[in-house]
Amino acid sequence: MIRFDNLPPEVMQAMCTPMHEVLSTTVTPGHAPSGALYIGSLAAVQDKEMLREHRVTHLVQVLDVPWLPASEKDGFSTYRISIDDAITVDIRPHLEAACNYIDTSLRSGRNVLVHCQQGVSRSAAVILAYLIRNRGMTYDSAYAYLKRKRACVKPNPTFIQALQEWEATSRRPSMVRRFTT
Repeated sequence: MIRFDNLPPEVMQAMCTPMHEVLSTTVTPGHAPSGALYIGSLAAVQDKEMLREHRVTHLVQVLDVPWLPASEKDGFSTYRISIDDAITVDIRPHLEAACNYIDTSLRSGRNVLVHCQQGVSRSAAVILAYLIRNRGMTYDSAYAYLKRKRACVKPNPTFIQALQEWEATSRRPSMVRRFTT
């Protein structure tokens, strides 16, 4: 029998709250509204009614499973990253394309849910990469921000190292800018 009274509050939150808003929809005069960004668990994707209530149309699914509960056949645009939450997994090869997908979706006014099994490690790593690359945050500020939005986030140590390297790379001036000044 599983005892729930001994679980840390952040684990209970992950189990009880399938989805949290990370970035709200923004409306700037003269510009198209940008979409909202959510982080969640597999439970969020199984609740299609909740996804519709939040106008989620785009999914970033960070799971290594042959089946997924929501897909194009359900009316969602999906981007899949088939990886495990293991310390042997290098997430870096997936970050650029995932950030592009999220950014393009948000800029077109679409709401995006990034999810993994529990909404704790893999999905957090992808959202942290987006916040670093597209919102100009440092790893530490992005992590603190995301932790305030979803207290249970905790990327595995290999993902943290990869994100810190990602931050250093994203801060490096491009070759074009360096040679044109």
